[in-house]
Amino acid sequence: MPQGSSHRVVMIVEDGSNPFELGVATELFGLRRPELDVPWYDFSLCADGPVTMHAGMFTMSDVPGLDAVERADTVIVPNRPDPDVPPSTAVLTAIKGAADRGARLVSFCTGAFSLAAAGVLDGRRATTHWRWADAFRARFPAVRLEPDVLFVDDGDVLTAAGSAAALDLGLHLVRRDHGAEVANAVARRLVFAVHRDGGQRQFIDRPVPDIPDTSLAPVLAWAQRNLDRPLTVTDLAARAAISPATLHRRFQAELGTTPLAWLTSERVALACRLIESGGLGLDAVARATGLGTAANLRVHVRRRTGLSPTAYRARFARAEPRD
Repeated sequence: MPQGSSHRVVMIVEDGSNPFELGVATELFGLRRPELDVPWYDFSLCADGPVTMHAGMFTMSDVPGLDAVERADTVIVPNRPDPDVPPSTAVLTAIKGAADRGARLVSFCTGAFSLAAAGVLDGRRATTHWRWADAFRARFPAVRLEPDVLFVDDGDVLTAAGSAAALDLGLHLVRRDHGAEVANAVARRLVFAVHRDGGQRQFIDRPVPDIPDTSLAPVLAWAQRNLDRPLTVTDLAARAAISPATLHRRFQAELGTTPLAWLTSERVALACRLIESGGLGLDAVARATGLGTAANLRVHVRRRTGLSPTAYRARFARAEPRD
């Protein structure tokens, strides 16, 4: 995001759009953040005609027209009220025009149907709500659908699986634009999980453990305090006093991911925070996070942020690193 200027975010709504997703976008991109010393987003709505939100809950008046999309840096498309009914030609034209001029495109839930209908997802990775995955795949075979993840970041096109996953994707965008510390601050304001990786499953077999005292929370907290150590899945299992196979099952049931994927995600999240602090060189960051080498650090940070550690530090660091 250009420093010193607002990034224009425009959300296309239509009759029957989900008010929760409108609330997510408004909370993340529309509210002022005076406590954060960064230029924030310029958020607005637009529509192709009158808008009554989902289930007739309320009607919106004086919503700007679709020409607002022409000035947007990021365009958000919320759920399709009925995925079987295509968007209007005007909406499809606006989405295609935004893609052609290089705007960032984002969909929440079945909004991926709108992006796909506009032809901007062909050959690209995307996700949508699990309930509509089969219908989506049948209708848009050229899209590389990933049906069992929270969200997909494919560079300038990002898709979230459902309404709650819109919060995960929105915070991911804030993290991309402003860095981990700012995203963490926004998450704290929301009283929301700081980071759920997009590769996590859309729904978890057992979201709440049957016996809270046997949850993974203690071993997770211990691992987070010891990320500088060369921890392995075997180490985590030993700390939890269970077998590695049981640990894998518990991670899938409680977190929807694997122990190794979780551990790597935590290491990279810590690395991003340390890079932003600007006090350590890359070799020191790699050692402090258990990633081992600067080369390994570069691979994982680029995979998560789309930037090399050097570029990430140049964009987000608050102080010069020590030699």
